[in-house]
Amino acid sequence: MSELSIALPFDPAGIVLDRRRPLAQQLYQALRARVLDGRLSSGTRLPATRDLARIISLSRNSVIRAYDQLYAEGFIESRVGDGTYVTRLGKLSTQLSTGLSQGLSTDLSTFLTADTEVLSSEASFQAPIERLKNHHLPLPRAGAPRAFRVGVPAFDLFPFDVWTKLQAGFWRNPDPAQLGYGDPAGEPALRELIAAYLRRSRGLSCSAEQIVITSGAQQAISLCAQLLLQPGDGVAVENPGYRAAGHAFAMAGGKVSGVPVDEQGMQCQQLWQMADCRLAYVTPAHQYPTGVTLSLARRLALLEWAEHRNGWIIEDDYDGEYRYTGAPLAPLAALDRAGRVLYVGTFGKIAFPALRLGYLVLPARLMQPFSQARALAVRHSEVGTQCVMAQFMAQGHFQRHIRRMRKAALSRRNVLKAGWPTDVAGLGEMPEVAAGLHVKVAVDNLARERELVAKAEAAGVEVNPLSGYWLPDSSAPVDKRAGLVLGFAAVPEGQIAEALMRLRKAWKK
Repeated sequence: MSELSIALPFDPAGIVLDRRRPLAQQLYQALRARVLDGRLSSGTRLPATRDLARIISLSRNSVIRAYDQLYAEGFIESRVGDGTYVTRLGKLSTQLSTGLSQGLSTDLSTFLTADTEVLSSEASFQAPIERLKNHHLPLPRAGAPRAFRVGVPAFDLFPFDVWTKLQAGFWRNPDPAQLGYGDPAGEPALRELIAAYLRRSRGLSCSAEQIVITSGAQQAISLCAQLLLQPGDGVAVENPGYRAAGHAFAMAGGKVSGVPVDEQGMQCQQLWQMADCRLAYVTPAHQYPTGVTLSLARRLALLEWAEHRNGWIIEDDYDGEYRYTGAPLAPLAALDRAGRVLYVGTFGKIAFPALRLGYLVLPARLMQPFSQARALAVRHSEVGTQCVMAQFMAQGHFQRHIRRMRKAALSRRNVLKAGWPTDVAGLGEMPEVAAGLHVKVAVDNLARERELVAKAEAAGVEVNPLSGYWLPDSSAPVDKRAGLVLGFAAVPEGQIAEALMRLRKAWKK
């Protein structure tokens, strides 16, 4: 250090790296920990990558990758001509320095075991059915995916031959112990593999005992709604956002309120003004449908709200594996120290939605009631699919498929970007897409949005109106809700180019 005459804001001897594990990831985790616990305070200037590499005997590329990940997650910021600094976040949330709180801050156990009152009138019996009239899911689009269907990955790339062999092997000589009733939380082998995958690839420290297997992400969200809400509880959802989640909360009796989304994600400060708000639903890694990422400052603010208000956060990481620069972002749950975040994951965006396989990562104290409630609803998930997926993961096929899918989605995104029409009145430019499987494009007004969607449908191209993702009682001006949402992963590059040609022709008429 004296030879280089560089003043470090931390002791490099305290960073111990295991050469058997990815070095860039270890450095990133070490620096992130120092930011979160205050050893690297807001506004601290970090060494240049070349200097830090020399000091800790690491390749510069490894340091650059660690810095890039910290920058992507908002822990550090670059000032042109002045170097790299720890992001100024003000006083860090107090929840980061506290351990898991003991016991439920609200009487969830009473809620789960309370006797149900006998319905005394026809009106009370019909209340859920009446709610269902306004809170149900539309039928899915029929037929094979077309450009630009939202919510589906590249079916054409799934290794069905491998899956078929694994499935045949399971049923050729099944274990009698697996043919009876299974664990309502899911097959232990699959839960172990999911926990290991999340620890390794997402930085989420969890165990198999915290995981419940579900029939897709929607069942996971619905289960949260049933167990965490009482009739009349307030629920904050992103606006625009994933309407199916809001429907699940409303069906459980929650009062759903939309919180605006801007370029930094949900405006979390508004939650403090909602006195009865008990739960917040967010898609922080890649907001659905706008595609923005929840900033670090707002992640910390959201966690602080949940701790101080005894609230819950449902983090839906529906397509978190798809990030095109650097590693996938660490989940919000990885920052949680108070046990207030319930993490929802799914295999539907890596394999295919028809698989109906998802999972919940729960605070330890919620594991038993969630497992018990799931047993009452469906007893347990289909065992064969879980065992085949466990083999698919254990043999390395899952990670290889993720890499293949990420590469293909990037290529398909590039074709969409290169061929996007640039001379259509009222239609915005194609924005940069750093993550996910869809993109939002601006449209200047609602009438124009309807016109473009109708012409696209007539040309055999699927585009979704952004206006359909807003809550009916939204306060935003009508024309501010206009836009197009396009998925770019469902079909190969050739079909994307052909669809773009049809769009240009239809929209220029």
